[in-house]
Amino acid sequence: MKKAVILLLSLLLTMTMCACRKDEAKNQDSSTDDGSYDYFQPEPNRPEKPVIYLYPEKETLVRVELDFNGRLTSTYPAYRDGWTVVAQPDGTLTDDSDREYYCLFWEGETQVEYDLSKGFCVKGEDTAEFLEDALVKLGLTDKEANEFIIYWLSRMEGNAYNLIAFQQEIYTDNAVLTVTPAPDSMLRVFMAWKAVSVPVDIEAQELQDFERSGFTVVEWGGAEVR
Repeated sequence: MKKAVILLLSLLLTMTMCACRKDEAKNQDSSTDDGSYDYFQPEPNRPEKPVIYLYPEKETLVRVELDFNGRLTSTYPAYRDGWTVVAQPDGTLTDDSDREYYCLFWEGETQVEYDLSKGFCVKGEDTAEFLEDALVKLGLTDKEANEFIIYWLSRMEGNAYNLIAFQQEIYTDNAVLTVTPAPDSMLRVFMAWKAVSVPVDIEAQELQDFERSGFTVVEWGGAEVR
């Protein structure tokens, strides 16, 4: 009888120690830089595929700096402390090793919450047609719009509906772009979207026209809101 009691107590002690170790590991995974714990850290939003096109009026040495309120996860060419390229009027970019690019690319993670209070609720099957029309109104060229749609369409057209809102200051204020020399015109198209199963009644967003003039900088990207 004593042996059975001892074995039972040993088993309970072992289970308690294992549970403590699991809790300790969980706490360590949730620790912050200052040693405190954050169990309720929200899932970050992920700006995807922001690409930047540079269209100077003549061959120009251009420096581009990005002040992003978040963490960069991928850049190409490598960002380091900025991008410096020679830009041609047709958009071709060349770095100091003579490698050519057609755009500058970055992605990241941020806790910024995007605004979906105004926008559009679009059937998944109508996504391509909607984007073709909206992106032209916003000022993208056919080539730029084509690249935008190719990137996002496969993730949107199979949904019942998509809630779509093109971001303005909430995006540009948290991903500040500084271009030297300063462009004459700059267009930054950033789409926040969310898949929904039923139609959502939402106030329509007014899309602003954009006129290209002189040295023009264009950027597009987006983020799926979960």
